[in-house]
Amino acid sequence: MRIAIGSDHRGFELKQYVISLIEETGHSYRDLGCYSRDSVDYPDIAREVAGAVAGGDFDFGILLCGTGIGMSVAANKVDGIRAAHCYNAFTARRARQHNNANILCLGAEEGKALIPVILDTFLTTGFEGGRHQQRIDKIKALEEE
Repeated sequence: MRIAIGSDHRGFELKQYVISLIEETGHSYRDLGCYSRDSVDYPDIAREVAGAVAGGDFDFGILLCGTGIGMSVAANKVDGIRAAHCYNAFTARRARQHNNANILCLGAEEGKALIPVILDTFLTTGFEGGRHQQRIDKIKALEEE
């Protein structure tokens, strides 16, 4: 599995932890920024990761900021992206099963206690398709309006 990952300055430390978890699983990844605690604008990082996922270069993306909300909002502006802000295993599971989310957004201010289970759940849960595909198709149609 190929994963694009990025964060703003608030998510930088947690991103380093998530990268270590990805490395443990054996998945490949590319860090698309930021590379320090120096202030950056999260929409710029969201654009990089979302563009890489939408372009097919990566299977999934992971974005981190203080709350996870800003990254989710910004990434979802890119056609073909379904970014989900997940804060527990249940939301990660449903994001994949029902929404076929392709970017996981995490909030650094929540700490890292739940991150391993959220990440594992997101990366190992499949899309259920069926009635949910109809809804994904409607989301795609919104992008074309």
